[in-house]
Amino acid sequence: MPAYTFEAIDAQGNTKKGVLEGDTARAVRSLLRNQSLIPIAVEPISGSVIEGTSGKGLNRVLFSSRIYNATNLAIWTRQVAGLVSSGLPLERALTALTDECEDERQRNLLANLRAEVNAGSTFAKALSQHPKEFSDIYTAVIAAGEQSGNLGLVLERLADDLEEQQALKSKLMGAALYPAIVTVVAIIIVLFLVGYVVPQVANVFVGTKKALPFLTVAMLATSDFVRSYGWWVLAALVLIALGVHFALKNPVYREKFDAAFLNMPVIGKLARGYNAARFASTLAMLASAGVPILKSLQAAAQTLSNTAMRADAMDALVLVREGAPLASALAQKKRFPGIVSMFARLGEQTGQMPLMLSRAAKQLSIEVQRRAMHLATILEPLLIVAMGVVVLLIVMAVLLPIIQLNQMVR
Repeated sequence: MPAYTFEAIDAQGNTKKGVLEGDTARAVRSLLRNQSLIPIAVEPISGSVIEGTSGKGLNRVLFSSRIYNATNLAIWTRQVAGLVSSGLPLERALTALTDECEDERQRNLLANLRAEVNAGSTFAKALSQHPKEFSDIYTAVIAAGEQSGNLGLVLERLADDLEEQQALKSKLMGAALYPAIVTVVAIIIVLFLVGYVVPQVANVFVGTKKALPFLTVAMLATSDFVRSYGWWVLAALVLIALGVHFALKNPVYREKFDAAFLNMPVIGKLARGYNAARFASTLAMLASAGVPILKSLQAAAQTLSNTAMRADAMDALVLVREGAPLASALAQKKRFPGIVSMFARLGEQTGQMPLMLSRAAKQLSIEVQRRAMHLATILEPLLIVAMGVVVLLIVMAVLLPIIQLNQMVR
């Protein structure tokens, strides 16, 4: 039964909005009149209504965003899992979440999902109609849970996986935030000193007709360059960044860039560990949900942001399809850390593949967090020292002529 959003007026003249299900818009209007409400507008919930309820036309298309971000999706999945695991039917669980939802876009989305489920669709099929909100992996796990009859347990595992991924991403972002802020502030301060303060002070010594110290001359030359060509340099950097951005849209160049990125001394290991942890975690989740190994491998490969590692995962998929064990297929791909193939081999030997892959993902996540925090700990004092050295050079470039002038007076 389709769902409709409505706007109506009650007997006191107050405007009410909400969602109702009905065969037609006319049937929904009749339901509203039976509730002593005067219908003003009744519209079916469609993709456009769900994607954006504020703004119209081009504005809606340009500024529409996801209804559920990563954090909200994990929370919502946990809520559905809790209700379903407690024995509540899925339709009633969706009804309860729809009634409690305060955000209009989320309420419309949930009403649409509930209407699809009431009409006889599976939960996975209803989710698949909203690919912007629910990824293919998400719907594949839900479908496996419905087929196995363990939807509540699968939803719990899915919520755990989403929360772990979000926690890892948040810790990495937190580790990189402070060095990034220090770097930006340092660049702004140095540009201000070089572009404004140094020239103002240097004008005092122009009329002395005395040779300035080398450090002062070099700083004045740098200042002149920044003032004369600073905007041109900035424009060139922006153009280069845009050129690299568009070049990386080419799959061939992107794969070469990602492969080179993995070979970088410190950041490359972080990227390799982060992608491998996400790959192993997704593969473990899909395998525990009962998704076939080939489909699980293909879905897990799509979660890899590094295209070089994604290509290796797809090559491993071909080997597994040809009959090779998963462990040996992954072992041939040197971009994946050895811990993944090692735990996959243990999983094949013990018959506990999901558990072993989950342990591999956990160990990789811990290692990535440790490396990120160690890198941030080293970078913070290094950036402060570097900024201090640059400021010291600028101060010395200003003070040396003053000291020289003072000696002339004596």
